[in-house]
Amino acid sequence: MATYRNDPDLEFLRNCTDVELHPLVVYLTKSKDGSPRRNETLTKSQEYQRYAPCHSMYWQLIAAELQTFGANSVTTLFRGGEGVLYREILCEVCDKMSANYHSKAPIEAIESDLLMKVLTDSVASMDEADRRNLVDSLGMTTDSYSGPAVVAALQFGLRAGGFATYQVAVVVANAVAKTVLGQGLSFVTNASLTRGLSLAIGPIGWALNALWVGGSLAGPAYRVTVPSVVHVALLRATRNMDSLS
Repeated sequence: MATYRNDPDLEFLRNCTDVELHPLVVYLTKSKDGSPRRNETLTKSQEYQRYAPCHSMYWQLIAAELQTFGANSVTTLFRGGEGVLYREILCEVCDKMSANYHSKAPIEAIESDLLMKVLTDSVASMDEADRRNLVDSLGMTTDSYSGPAVVAALQFGLRAGGFATYQVAVVVANAVAKTVLGQGLSFVTNASLTRGLSLAIGPIGWALNALWVGGSLAGPAYRVTVPSVVHVALLRATRNMDSLS
C-alpha cells in the first residue's frame, strides 16, 4: 500500500472537493479503456472502499498513489512504499515533454511551463481560423495568427500569471480529460473558456497520443503521471483563483 510522504506541493489537495479530485483518482486507478490499473493500490485501501466517491476523505492516499507512480518501483519498495515528491514527478514530466523550465522555480511556474509546452505543441496542428478562435477565447491579443505569433501571445499571457494561468490550465486539462477519459471536466463551468475547449481538444489529443503511442511517453507510468500532473496544475490554479476572489 502506498505511503504518503509529507509534500508541501500536494498539501493543497486537502482543500479540493470530491468532484475536483475524481478525475485524478480515475487517472491513477484506471487505464484508458476503463480497466483497473494492475499496479494501483488506492482502490484496495480500507479508506477508499469505505468512503468512495468521497475522495476528500482520503486525499493523502490519492497523493501517495501519485508519488508512487512517479517513482521507480524498486526504489519505492526499499522506501517502504513511499514514492517521490511531486516536484520530482513534475520535473521528470517536463523533461519528457521537452518543456523549458527551471527546476528551482516556484511550483506554479514549472506547471505553467508544462501547460504552455502542451498547448504550444498543439498550435502547430491548428489552422489559422482555429488559432484565431483560441486566442480570442482566452482574451489574448496578437498582431498575427501565425503559429509563432500565437505562441508568443500565449507565452506573454502566461507570464502575466493570475487568470491567464487559470485559463490555460482549464483548456489543457479539459483537453487531456477528453482524450483520456472521453469527457471534459464537469466542475469547469466558465462559458467563455469552454467555448475555446473544442478548438484545443483535438490538436492536444493528437499530440499526446502520438507521444504515448510511439514517442517519449510510451512507458506506462507516463500514461498516469502526465494527465495527473496536468490535473494537479489545474486544481492548484483553481485554488489560487479562489483565494483572489
